Amino acid sequence: MSNEMSLNQKIAKLDEEVEWFYSDDFKLEEAVEKYKGALDLANAIKKDLENLKNEIEVLSEDFSK
Repeated sequence: MSNEMSLNQKIAKLDEEVEWFYSDDFKLEEAVEKYKGALDLANAIKKDLENLKNEIEVLSEDFSK
């Protein structure tokens, strides 16, 4: 089984990361590292969405022929 998370799992994980900033567990000392992690995850989600968009466009072209 692959260690890579699905797009839905990445989005759920990002939601958890963002919620941490609003939780009682928030610590200013950890905020920068948590922010960097959330940003990396957001960028991975963006890349996945771009790949899906490209795949859909290719499929759309195939069906339009």
